[in-house]
Amino acid sequence: MRIFAELLLSILMLTGCTSPQPDRSLFASKRVLIFSHTTGYRHESIAVAVPALSRLVREQGHTPVATETPDIFTLKSLEGFDAIIFLSSTTDPKNPASEWLTGTRAEALQKFVRKGGAIVGIHAASDSHYHSPWYAALLGGQFERHPPGTPQGRLTVTDPSHRATRDIPTSHARIDEWYRIQKYDPKARLLMTLDPASIGEQGGAWPISWARTEGSGRIFYTALGHTSQSYSDPYFLAHVKGGLAWALNDSRR
Repeated sequence: MRIFAELLLSILMLTGCTSPQPDRSLFASKRVLIFSHTTGYRHESIAVAVPALSRLVREQGHTPVATETPDIFTLKSLEGFDAIIFLSSTTDPKNPASEWLTGTRAEALQKFVRKGGAIVGIHAASDSHYHSPWYAALLGGQFERHPPGTPQGRLTVTDPSHRATRDIPTSHARIDEWYRIQKYDPKARLLMTLDPASIGEQGGAWPISWARTEGSGRIFYTALGHTSQSYSDPYFLAHVKGGLAWALNDSRR
């Protein structure tokens, strides 16, 4: 009987009938660039947002790299990253020379996305590159204006099945700086809207967060994140965490 058992075990091992080993490539750490360079209005929240987002990236098992150097936008450099988080990375709307994604840098970013790179835009990432139409088209919209201050507004999740919204309440109040978006891509997957009446504005719902694809790449944007308090708010962090996971096509989270 012992000889038979040893023979059976040998056969099972040779024929691959033992328990399959996990494909460890599925769990490979991704490299995420956190980019917060500004030539326009600079948000005070960037100072706390960079370490908070770095922690969030690490908690997902990935490697964060934070920089404010536009020269990183080369074909060779971007090959070393899987995702780019544009963190309130503004330019001056009145000064075309303030735009840093031009020429070969612009070409490198667009190629990065078309080949499958992920983009996450946070808050004033849409307040940027007004003289480069391709940028608003890539992101899915562009900042137009905001009412004064940071009033409390009411948000509605329009797509609760999405990774970026499934862990936050479908309707909730929030204090933030509220962006009215122009050049919104109607083909984008709308995730969250603001009721303008809740902040004393008129008209239909304002797009606040959405997701879209470009070539093989995925783009997630949220207009939230003006305040420093955002980066310790569990709902906001869950929103960004889910958006990044979706953009990376990371099915584990």
